[in-house]
Amino acid sequence: MRWCYFALLNVIRNMRRSILAVTIIAVAMVAILTTSGFALFTYQSLAEKAARDEGNFIVTHQDHELEEDMPLQYGLGDISSLHTALNADEAVKAALPRVKFSGLASNGDKSLIFMGLGVDSEEFMVKGPIFSLLEGRLLSSYTDPQALPQLLLAKGLAKSLKVSIGDVVTLMTTTTSGALNAVDFEVIGIYTTGIPELDKRQLYAALDQAQALLNTAKISSLSVYLFDLAATAETMSHYQQLEQDYAYTPWWDKAFYYQSVQSLYNRIFGLLGVMLVLLVLFAVSNTMTLSVAERTREIGTLRALGIYQSEILRNFTLEAVTIALIGVVIGVVAAWLVSLVIMMLGIEMPPPPGSEQGYPLVVLFSWHIALMSAVAILVISVLAALRAAHQGCKNTIVEALSHV
Repeated sequence: MRWCYFALLNVIRNMRRSILAVTIIAVAMVAILTTSGFALFTYQSLAEKAARDEGNFIVTHQDHELEEDMPLQYGLGDISSLHTALNADEAVKAALPRVKFSGLASNGDKSLIFMGLGVDSEEFMVKGPIFSLLEGRLLSSYTDPQALPQLLLAKGLAKSLKVSIGDVVTLMTTTTSGALNAVDFEVIGIYTTGIPELDKRQLYAALDQAQALLNTAKISSLSVYLFDLAATAETMSHYQQLEQDYAYTPWWDKAFYYQSVQSLYNRIFGLLGVMLVLLVLFAVSNTMTLSVAERTREIGTLRALGIYQSEILRNFTLEAVTIALIGVVIGVVAAWLVSLVIMMLGIEMPPPPGSEQGYPLVVLFSWHIALMSAVAILVISVLAALRAAHQGCKNTIVEALSHV
């Protein structure tokens, strides 16, 4: 404790230099924690969106990646045993079948290519806020047998076909036997995915009506939604061992946008972190080098009085640790306050490339990253202090006492 007290007095003695070093360390901590907090929020948001969109993991036919000669050639037939097991699992929020199909959508005068999804009505409840319905209503589990089949159109496709709520659109596609089939659907809702290219082609239909259009009882896949995103790998592994006749794909293998953003951000913020750490290294090294140079005669006096060189090195190391700790504490508190202020301000970020929807700016505060950054800065400060003090102790006692 006595040496710590002496180190604190020496830090206070060079007040302006110490304040500069502490400020640089604090600013570096704030920059590291805010940028990493923004990246963490982005990763979590994209992961949640991907899991809500496709499911935590998807069950498909083992040959689903092969090119199909006919629609649903590699679709799933009777999966009642797996479906029952999933529905009985308390970790599973929902296990929902989907049918993917494509063809031509026509308003009578104009025809466009569409990409359709036949879904259960419960899927929209599972998607939650990521599904943006602009007008109309969602698909329902109850349908009037006398009414036309119903569908939801993405806004780009609805605009191109010049249709609105209540209008009729004809879907034409190839059935699983290779024949052509066309069915009239009533538009009951218009939505947006936030991605213009998808909005020009996508639509939703009820699962049974999509199967009727394709003249099949098969499904393309079974999307499994879990309550806990972190339990995806464990739960998927359990069902892989239980039912080995199917292929299982986790959400991250389907989330190409998530993978691209994560790879880009890791490189950008990783490089920024390295630059900030180097900045701290130079600041602490400069502070300690000047301190040692100014106190060369003091070092010589201490050594003449019998103080060991290791004790002198320890004192300078404690000074560097003191400066680093003060800077780290100030930086952590400042970063935490910044994250709270940004959250309260409700700042909106512009739409990312390929999208037309903005998103709120949120900076997540991570104690894990704060601890790792603090340890890195402390280690760098200790190394800088040892290097500077070692250079100062290389002189003999006579040379140190005669230093000007």
